[in-house]
Amino acid sequence: MDVRPDIKSSESKKKQVEHMFDSISPKYDFLNHTLSLGIDKIWRQKTIDALKDLQPKKILDVATGTGDLAIEALRLNPDSIIGIDISEGMLAIGKLKIEKAGLSKIKLEKGDSESINYPDSEFDAVTVAFGVRNFGNLEKGLSEMLRVLRKDGQVAILEFSKPKAFPFKQGYAFYFNIILPLIGKLFSKNNNAYTYLPQSVNAFPDGDMFINILTKCGYRKCKQQRFMFGICTLYLAVK
Repeated sequence: MDVRPDIKSSESKKKQVEHMFDSISPKYDFLNHTLSLGIDKIWRQKTIDALKDLQPKKILDVATGTGDLAIEALRLNPDSIIGIDISEGMLAIGKLKIEKAGLSKIKLEKGDSESINYPDSEFDAVTVAFGVRNFGNLEKGLSEMLRVLRKDGQVAILEFSKPKAFPFKQGYAFYFNIILPLIGKLFSKNNNAYTYLPQSVNAFPDGDMFINILTKCGYRKCKQQRFMFGICTLYLAVK
């Protein structure tokens, strides 16, 4: 299965990403937390903390996966959280976690970032963690997120990025391109999944380039906060 991020057909990429995440869903949480040494949990906390002043009552979590960011968003005490994802496998794991914990405020459902099945201005906040680089059409997905945000609502996007400074740039490249795929293959039945990860990160327009895309799509007050010397970046913007 070819899951390279430079696939010409966005529909083809979307379906391949869906199948890939379906196949790795049973091991996704374990590998995600292990390969990041648990730091991904701290990044999610910072993402939710950035929305505290907004006090959102209705939140949409796009590319929710197994629901980790949606669960973290409960700290904001919203009335409801909707999580959408194209992968049935990931959603099944997330629904099980939510059911076991009795988290009635969260609802996970199948949904496409490029065609969100909710009306205009429906949500106070929209969040995404490690998902926008998988969008078949990045600008279309961001525009849909903007559409369902209320006026002055906020988007919080957490995504991998590329360190610039020595020696973090070189160490990151070695771990991400060599070590991570090897470890991923040991635990995942999908040999391409953890090769796709560094490819998709390398292809993603991070930093100022992503800020420019957000601005082009119509977002205001766009800013970024880089974590761990630029390994990960939180992007914040307002409708």
